[in-house]
Amino acid sequence: MLKEQDLQGIYVPVVTPFQANGELDLASFELYVGKLLGDKVNGIVVNGTTGEAPTVTVEELISLTTSAIALGKTKNSPIIVGTGTNDTTSTVRRTALAGELGADAALVVVPYYSKPSQEGIIEHYRQAASTGVPIIAYEIPSRTGVRLTPDTVRSILELEGVIGIKDSSGGVELMLELSRSGSHKPVLCGEDAYFHTMLCCGAAGGILASANVRTSSFVQVYEQLRQCQLEASRQSFLTLLPLIQLLFEEPNPAPLKWLLAEQGIIAADTVRLPLTPISENLRQHLASWL
Repeated sequence: MLKEQDLQGIYVPVVTPFQANGELDLASFELYVGKLLGDKVNGIVVNGTTGEAPTVTVEELISLTTSAIALGKTKNSPIIVGTGTNDTTSTVRRTALAGELGADAALVVVPYYSKPSQEGIIEHYRQAASTGVPIIAYEIPSRTGVRLTPDTVRSILELEGVIGIKDSSGGVELMLELSRSGSHKPVLCGEDAYFHTMLCCGAAGGILASANVRTSSFVQVYEQLRQCQLEASRQSFLTLLPLIQLLFEEPNPAPLKWLLAEQGIIAADTVRLPLTPISENLRQHLASWL
């Protein structure tokens, strides 16, 4: 299981490949994850936002998790599983299930849609952590409809069993506030365009959808900065910005899936409704990038 001191570097949130008919494509998933694990990433995240978690059934989640864990063992690479929902009971059950299957940690998003109080969110994480599975909190107010206060984040990070947080809050304010207050649990950047800036502000690494592509370049940005090669790291990151901008021009993970399919890494770019395939205009831009 992951410990907070191990939570650093590049973690790749993987897509969930589907066949043209919408069924799970486990063969593509295994080939694709195997390739990523060979790119010296620190781990992968199954069933996150990039994995279209809201549309994945429990049975499919079991298949994906079991497959990823088997592959992770061959590379001694940790597997994090997205288990968060807007229902605490469901979140606890999914988190416990991930632990039973052998996941190294669970990524638990702030409960969405319900817009709970700050106290309710803290209790949500307390319940998830009671499973004994290491918990990475996930702050992404653009999707949840509620923003955590710095005090709430500190309270969550103080919970036993919570080992860190993925910060997709849309800026560096939370990162700076946590740095100023001396928080010692790791923060992982979840906003790809802020990756280099957040590393400079004290982030321990990132969970980055864009790192599915040119994975080794994202690893290089992290390694250069860790070796205090600030300008080299900045220049390396600037070469990745056009890719990041294209991949988030339309709702994630549709652009990423198209790019992975175009490169033959997965068999099809199928997404499940309410997501739809990318526009012809974006296809042309991504094709030009290739």
